[in-house]
Amino acid sequence: MTKALVTGGAGFIGTHICDSLLSDGVAVVCFDNLGSGQRGNVNRFEDDDAYTFVEGDVREPLGQQLNELDTNFDYIYHFASRASPADFKDHALEISQTNTIGTKHVLELAREMDATVVYASTSEVYGDPKEHPQEESYRGNVSIRGPRAPYDEAKRFGETLCTMYTRQFGVDTRTVRIFNTYGPRMRSDDGRVVPTFCVQALQGDDLTVYGEGDQTRSFLFVDDLVRGVRTFAEHDELAGEVINIGHTDETTINEFANTVTRLSPNSIETVYQPLPEDDPTRRRPDITKAKSLLDWEPTIDLETGLKKTLEYFGTEVVNAHP
Repeated sequence: MTKALVTGGAGFIGTHICDSLLSDGVAVVCFDNLGSGQRGNVNRFEDDDAYTFVEGDVREPLGQQLNELDTNFDYIYHFASRASPADFKDHALEISQTNTIGTKHVLELAREMDATVVYASTSEVYGDPKEHPQEESYRGNVSIRGPRAPYDEAKRFGETLCTMYTRQFGVDTRTVRIFNTYGPRMRSDDGRVVPTFCVQALQGDDLTVYGEGDQTRSFLFVDDLVRGVRTFAEHDELAGEVINIGHTDETTINEFANTVTRLSPNSIETVYQPLPEDDPTRRRPDITKAKSLLDWEPTIDLETGLKKTLEYFGTEVVNAHP
């Protein structure tokens, strides 16, 4: 039986990775410190004999924390890290260490077990890009001292560590640069635009747009992301590769707000607040490599994915906190 370790497995994306792997008969160890991950996300797996939950922290060496399992992994999906801008100030050191020290610990475990590592990087490595769309070869425009730096710069260094372990030790690493992904199981207090707008709309509150709303994002539904990540992980010949996974449809925040307003069960308006420092003005991936190497491209349009996400927040969040 194929065995996989998913760090950050109780988080938004991590829990969908676990779900997909278990559905395909893979034995999964979900490893999470429950800092931003939620045990409720993975309780659904508790009756599956192929599933194990370990509460732990990648900032500490993994061997001792996983020793009792006596398991060698074929794949390690390294998705541990807070990713919400709302956490960047109060959890800056944790975020930096998770993506640097934590990534080193993951790579050491993979080296010991001859496992394939899928490293969850981010479109944030491009910063506030001057090149559109962003190809993997673009080096980015990133502030090393700004409020987003603990995440952006740590992710960039995490990529460097993966490259070094591949070159020096032959560890099979695959880096996926994830663009704005949304869907069920996001935290309601995540702070990013999709959960914020969904919760505001369902509660009948006005939508808060920062800046003039002409900044753009490319919204990818989580099911499309998981499909791309797993195809990348299981491909025979892509060790050391870096690939963008994201949607190519570029949407302004005003357009997104209009879509949420139209789908909302409540009558709501849009209010505007000052734009935060270092907030990117445009994001759109070039997915040429994903198409050519993985035969992957997104299939779920924004309205379809947003309806599913609103349904989740309506049943799981708003009704749970009337």
